[in-house]
Amino acid sequence: MESLLRWSIEHSTTNDGSAQPPPSRMQNIDPGIIDAILGKPDSELMKEALAIAVDESKEEDMRIQALDDFEMLVEQIDNANNIEKMKMWERIQKLLQSPNPSDAIKAQTLWVIGTAVQNNPSAQKAYLALSPMPTLLTFLAPSVKSSKLRSKAVYAISGLLKHNAAAVKQLDEAGGWQVLKIALEDSDISVRRKTAFLLNTLIVPNVHISQSTPTSSPPQPSGPNSTGLTVHSSDSQPPGDADPVHPNSHASMQSDPSSISTSPMALKALEEHGILQSLISAVTSPVPHGPDGEEEGDADFDEKVIRSLHTYVTSCDGRFSEQQKQALRVHVKSETGKAGSEPKLAEKWGLTTDELAALKRAIA
Repeated sequence: MESLLRWSIEHSTTNDGSAQPPPSRMQNIDPGIIDAILGKPDSELMKEALAIAVDESKEEDMRIQALDDFEMLVEQIDNANNIEKMKMWERIQKLLQSPNPSDAIKAQTLWVIGTAVQNNPSAQKAYLALSPMPTLLTFLAPSVKSSKLRSKAVYAISGLLKHNAAAVKQLDEAGGWQVLKIALEDSDISVRRKTAFLLNTLIVPNVHISQSTPTSSPPQPSGPNSTGLTVHSSDSQPPGDADPVHPNSHASMQSDPSSISTSPMALKALEEHGILQSLISAVTSPVPHGPDGEEEGDADFDEKVIRSLHTYVTSCDGRFSEQQKQALRVHVKSETGKAGSEPKLAEKWGLTTDELAALKRAIA
């Protein structure tokens, strides 16, 4: 197109019929002028922002602003993938691990990480290569005084864990399930909400839909020694040769669907680490929240916990103990009375009436 445009200009005529003079080639153009007109490439902006962020001689406000600018840039998936190409992950992780930066700078760094890895398998893989989970979990510990820092830690951990079995394995090896369990009672309600939402995301079974015609087979009966929990396996058929596979898409993992299946490990952890009981207790006998524990209840948190419990007993075929059923029956009855009717309770909890009915059957 550019060549065609140049040809048309060179062969056009002026008003008096004479040919246009050939265009003169501009030389020695100041790159600064081009940047001023067109703007700097995102890669250059990322380099400049990170350079300021890691420079301890800069004012804190300037470093925080640089990290904020960097975070906005990596919202674009191509820019997020450029972090690895430009060898920036090591510098970001070093900034997070350094004892010198303030909580505000570390919170902003966690925000950058969470945004970059969100729904981005390529960035997840690159960051996981640094074995970052133990470091991330330290910022979610109850001993961390800054609630903003704990909240941003959940954000980063969540972005890394979603649809990534390798990350969940790192979480398990680092003792992360116990940290998440404790986070369900965090004094900051936003940390509780994010944790409950994350747990639901992790236990949702991975469904891989094959493009070939499915064949039906009768369900396998449960053996006499089977537990109340059935884990749905994923279809392991790789994508066809004609299917495009993009590195920044979860399609890149379809050749090994187990790599995005977090449900088996998460379901096991829910029972082994007592997280299921913590979820139930979170709604039946909630711990007060707030800086001084002066606030009780939170509709958004309750909705996320109930959704997790619904997922557990429906999509995952989980089973509650008799004691858990009793506690939930009492809670559902009490909340139905407060709401005025079951349809209103379903709406309050973000469920359909059919979903509420399914939950009630599971605790009957």
